Amino acid sequence: SEGVKVAHALAERLGVIACIGEKLDEREAGITEKVVFEKTKVIADNVKDWSKVILAYDPVWATGTGKTATPQQAQEVHKKLRGWLKSNISDAVAQSTGIIYGGCVTKATCKELASQPDVAAFLMSGVSLKPEFVDIINAKQ
Repeated sequence: SEGVKVAHALAERLGVIACIGEKLDEREAGITEKVVFEKTKVIADNVKDWSKVILAYDPVWATGTGKTATPQQAQEVHKKLRGWLKSNISDAVAQSTGIIYGGCVTKATCKELASQPDVAAFLMSGVSLKPEFVDIINAKQ
């Protein structure tokens, strides 16, 4: 399971970015929170020390598709994830664990996504090879 993989990576003294997210049909069915919390629990059940764990909200429907979660959608899930950590792990873990956005980020969407209070950073892939990546890097400025 994903939790076992995370535990193994941590045992090998690696840092982990654990990606969690829902498919389009799950979002449309209104079960985003349920899916994300279940995936987070699988990871949490295998983590003792959260200092080397970053959670990436990575909505499958917004990765590599050109579709982007609205800043409000991303913020909502990030905030709920932080709340889940607080309720199920500890306040300290909730405050210290980075929660980053792994969906599609573009030059046009990066500033508003970066302005959300619970979006700590972005997990970038293909766009990191494009010139607009510089604008995305500077989105928090």
